[in-house]
Amino acid sequence: MKMPTALSEWRARGQFLRLLGRTVFVVDAGPRDAEPLLILHGFPSSSFDFHLALPRLAEKHRVIMHDHIGFGFSDKPDNYSYSLVEQADMAVMVWQALGLSRGHLLAHDYGTSVATELCARRERGLLSVDLLSLTLTNGSMHRELAHLQPSQKILLHKNFGPVFARLANRFIFRLQIRRILGSGGSVSDDELDAMWAGIQHAGGNLRLPEISVYLDERIRFRERWIGALTRWSRPAHVVWGQQDPIAVPLMAETITAEIPTAKLTWLSDLGHYPMLERPSEWAEITAGFLERLPKTA
Repeated sequence: MKMPTALSEWRARGQFLRLLGRTVFVVDAGPRDAEPLLILHGFPSSSFDFHLALPRLAEKHRVIMHDHIGFGFSDKPDNYSYSLVEQADMAVMVWQALGLSRGHLLAHDYGTSVATELCARRERGLLSVDLLSLTLTNGSMHRELAHLQPSQKILLHKNFGPVFARLANRFIFRLQIRRILGSGGSVSDDELDAMWAGIQHAGGNLRLPEISVYLDERIRFRERWIGALTRWSRPAHVVWGQQDPIAVPLMAETITAEIPTAKLTWLSDLGHYPMLERPSEWAEITAGFLERLPKTA
């Protein structure tokens, strides 16, 4: 299938970095002298999820987002751990390669667990990039509270997962995504087809069962990751599509109660991908929070 125009244009505006023997796709937008906004995308898509929200986010911030290994235009190796810990390593290396020493961290879905690993490293004095604030949107850091979809459960199965990944197509993908939106028609077919093309690029759909082991890591590292949130002292914002059937409202309420500094903003009629469902509203809320924070020296 020919690459959708929107996705091709997204690739053209980015760059490729070679880090730890892997190629990583990175988008660097906005004023170079502005405070950085570091974005971590979700599963199973890519940084493309934020392409409609980027203009507003980049008005007053230097926005850095990359495709995790196994996603989008980054390498999708076979026989790789696909650990969230290694995804955190790569995020830090991207930021170091771009000369960043600090930034505001924003994460969605899968990216929120990468973010909690980074918070744990910061708490232990092991992070070279200073995190000025934390914004979490529709992620399932508490595995026990998440309502996994049938496709997520199948991908975790040793035998059925690889078969399902091979059989998946853009029509199945559309149906799956529409089930987790606030309104099934809030994102166009063209937008969903571009998302699927990014997943399928370079055989990425075949890596989905391997990547899905991150769900088990959320249990294994629960104390390290959730513990870091309970001791987070910088500004924090929880922005949540309230109609999300996976990262349900109780998830947002629990996280907000755990983070001492957290403010919760509900998006009452949006679902799991609020940055795609109503990108202008979501971007205004997230960017507005950051712009109201006291300026750091």
